[in-house]
Amino acid sequence: MAAFGTFERMMAMRYLRARRQEGFISVIAWFSLVGIALGVATLIIVMSVMNGFRHELITRIVGFNGHVTISGVAGPLSDFDDVGRAIRGLAGVTSAVPIVDGQVMATANGAATGALVRGLRAEDLTGRGTFDGRLRAGKLDVFVEDEVVIGYRLSQKLRIGLGDKLTLVAPTFQATALGSLPRTRDYTVAAIFDVGMPEIDAGYVFMPLKAAQIFFRVTDAATGIEIKLADPTRVGDFRAAAQTRLGPNYRILDWQQANASIVNALTVERNVMFLILTLIILVAAFNIISSLIMLVKDKTRDIAILRTMGASPGAVMRVFFMSGASVGVLGTVVGFALGLSFALNIATIRHWVESLSGNNMFSGEIAFLARLPSRVETPEVVAVVAVAIGLSVLATLYPSWRASRLDPVEALRYE
Repeated sequence: MAAFGTFERMMAMRYLRARRQEGFISVIAWFSLVGIALGVATLIIVMSVMNGFRHELITRIVGFNGHVTISGVAGPLSDFDDVGRAIRGLAGVTSAVPIVDGQVMATANGAATGALVRGLRAEDLTGRGTFDGRLRAGKLDVFVEDEVVIGYRLSQKLRIGLGDKLTLVAPTFQATALGSLPRTRDYTVAAIFDVGMPEIDAGYVFMPLKAAQIFFRVTDAATGIEIKLADPTRVGDFRAAAQTRLGPNYRILDWQQANASIVNALTVERNVMFLILTLIILVAAFNIISSLIMLVKDKTRDIAILRTMGASPGAVMRVFFMSGASVGVLGTVVGFALGLSFALNIATIRHWVESLSGNNMFSGEIAFLARLPSRVETPEVVAVVAVAIGLSVLATLYPSWRASRLDPVEALRYE
């Protein structure tokens, strides 16, 4: 006999179609189906949005800091060009850019704040695509020695604009006729960027590599080399290969190490959200158990008659197994279609909701929230569907087993 014969499928579908006396059981089954569908859809939508935010956040962080940074153990790299050529020869490397980093105090119009200066060659700054479509004012093609590029939050804090002067104060001192004083220099604001991350928009100042070398007194040297890889997830393999090629005199830091707290927090949050939202499916699975137990109790006489007519315990178990599992599988399919449709069109739905309510759902100050990123990842969707079907199948086993163990003589004794 086939695993699920024609007779068993017919009986299972007949039990799913409620008659008047089983109407309450059917209502519970429908609530179970809706619960599983909503649970699956919610899981897919939430996980997709969280993946979108995670991808946007990591992309923006890495866009400014690269995937891997190589620095010298003993100090600045005077051989940064040779190191860059050696690194570009490794598999998976798309760029190796020398940089000069340093902490400063930025002042203008009587206001002051801390900032990070990053020196880059003009071709490296324009070629990395960091500021594509994110400049509020100015152009990068005029990036010369006495000009800087700043974030718009920093410009607001210091009340300066395009073409204004910005004074940078280094944390080290130099000897002058008036004694030891911090090194200071004025620069002209050549461009203002807005990447939607407050920490970067308010704390970064970009200047030409030569100007940064002079300002921080690291002539003909770089504080580090930023590496970008074709596959950022393979930083572990690259780090091992780079360390072997360069030797122990170089320190290699990848983006996962540099942003360990953010990466770990996002991973923990995603796992916790998956577990919490799975409880919705679990509650719906318990409803399947309840409705199936009530169905078995209501169909005791029918089960006894089937057994006396020659139906095996396995056939009876398969009938009720199909009745319960059909609810879970159908709910999962509906939830999968609903969740996937919502996740793939979430920006359109968001704009529609905003147009109805007349309110913005997210702050316009954060640029990447303006489009509510959603990123559907196939392994996670498969995991959600598998969990939903697995819980639905497990929920049917006990009631189906109890139905198969029913003694027809005892069931018909008082009929």
